[in-house]
Amino acid sequence: MTATVHPLLSGAATPSLDPLVSLIAADMNHVNAEILARMQSEVPLIPELAGHLIAGGGKRMRPMLTLACAKLLGYGGTRHHKLAATVEFIHTATLLHDDVVDGSGMRRGKRTANLIWGNPATVLVGDFLFSRSFELMVEDGSLRVLRILSSASAIIAEGEVAQLTAQRRIETDEDRYLRIIDAKTAALFAAACRISAVVAERDEADELALDSYGRNLGIAFQLVDDAIDYASDGTTMGKDTGDDFRDGKVTLPVILAHARGDETQRRFWKDAIEGRRTSDEDLAHAIRLLEEIGAVADTLARARHYGQRAIAALGRFPDGRAKSALIEAVEFAVARAY
Repeated sequence: MTATVHPLLSGAATPSLDPLVSLIAADMNHVNAEILARMQSEVPLIPELAGHLIAGGGKRMRPMLTLACAKLLGYGGTRHHKLAATVEFIHTATLLHDDVVDGSGMRRGKRTANLIWGNPATVLVGDFLFSRSFELMVEDGSLRVLRILSSASAIIAEGEVAQLTAQRRIETDEDRYLRIIDAKTAALFAAACRISAVVAERDEADELALDSYGRNLGIAFQLVDDAIDYASDGTTMGKDTGDDFRDGKVTLPVILAHARGDETQRRFWKDAIEGRRTSDEDLAHAIRLLEEIGAVADTLARARHYGQRAIAALGRFPDGRAKSALIEAVEFAVARAY
């Protein structure tokens, strides 16, 4: 039996984050105030460096999901404000650390903190933000919330280490790749959504449904990111085109191209991922191979599959403005590639 595809995922409408932003605008003002207050320090470099990234134009999708899921469940309290700030601090800390590990020079179209202030300061401010996130978790007072968010933080770190150990290893397969992105990206999406069910005092079934929504959305989100590294430009992406290629990151487009290629093509991918073919001409050749073999298109098709799974996870919840906004957020995540 063929699964029904949601109309948005079929391309029947132009998706937007506007419904989500509008839904949680008032709550987001409280979250932003909390973020601003908690990144203050007597050490001037800390708010300066943290503010560079936090004010850098990010969509704050993860904390928005915490707020929107609380709306979906009819929660009328305020605990989710601090917890949404917690989620953003965890995310921001991981970005700071990632840019150091990757040696990145651009994020969201701006110079990265490590390029401006150096690696040591960037790592230490990331540590500061992690510490702030745990302060906020403890202040909430729920051991279950603490367990969910602290577990997600550990899983994210494991995912980043797993990605590092898979770097420049062309033998990395699709299953391992999916485990890596489930950990390094999807785990925080899942936790951001799941904690809303805890504060709303809903049962485990609702928790698991929101976890599934966030996790599948997170996987779709990362699949699209990995696809458009080979199919977009620096202005669109806010980072240098081909960064993953030059860094030797084995993402799904490369895995598919390597698996489907002939002997000559497989040798090219091995040389490229191991750092021996990284010129602009090599990148152009890689993009041509990916197009010929349909690897980017198939990666985006997988993203749509996970997007549909995210939408299906919301099936137990009543229709309404919040549910519609969460559904459209999925399609927005997928449509970034088009």
